[in-house]
Amino acid sequence: MITIIDYGVGNLFSLSSSLNYLGLENKVSRDPEDLKKADHIILPGVGAYGDAIAKLRGSGMAEPLLEEARAGKPIMGICLGMQLLFDKSYEYGKHRGLGLIPGVMADLREDIPANLKVPHMGWNSLHLVRPENPLMANTREGDFVYFVHSFYVKGCGDALVAGAEYGVTVPGAVARGNVYGCQFHPEKSGEAGLRILRAFAAL
Repeated sequence: MITIIDYGVGNLFSLSSSLNYLGLENKVSRDPEDLKKADHIILPGVGAYGDAIAKLRGSGMAEPLLEEARAGKPIMGICLGMQLLFDKSYEYGKHRGLGLIPGVMADLREDIPANLKVPHMGWNSLHLVRPENPLMANTREGDFVYFVHSFYVKGCGDALVAGAEYGVTVPGAVARGNVYGCQFHPEKSGEAGLRILRAFAAL
């Protein structure tokens, strides 16, 4: 069972639909007990970092999520959900994240050429930095995936699994132990995204 955390931030229907298409049992839940029962957990998210981390903590799901991560359960954050896995974000202030992967969220506008638009929106190809990582088991060099974001992670070190070029190297997929993240939306990335969701479910 894959439990998708519902904390009021995220496009849960398309993610659940993609998992259903793959024949993967899943459940959207606001119940911390479902995190304990799950085999895998997905933390989705869209919108502003400060609002999202406040809602996650306010929902009562943050601490159970951290407990399951420490216990070794496979966790994957998607888009803003991935960003919440890191130490902190400087999106409209300074916000403390979950601290499961080292790194901070920075504004793309500060680091990319002025001719590139923010948000970084659309299809971009992946360069596999750690192709041996199990999350990339079904992914090929150059696979195209769909991004929508204005902030990106800096300082993630050897947690970087795959990147995309957009004036800078944007970490597209990250991993630290049993904790994984995709800055792009696998559920909106066609067959390439489905292969990543399938690889996560196989962990």
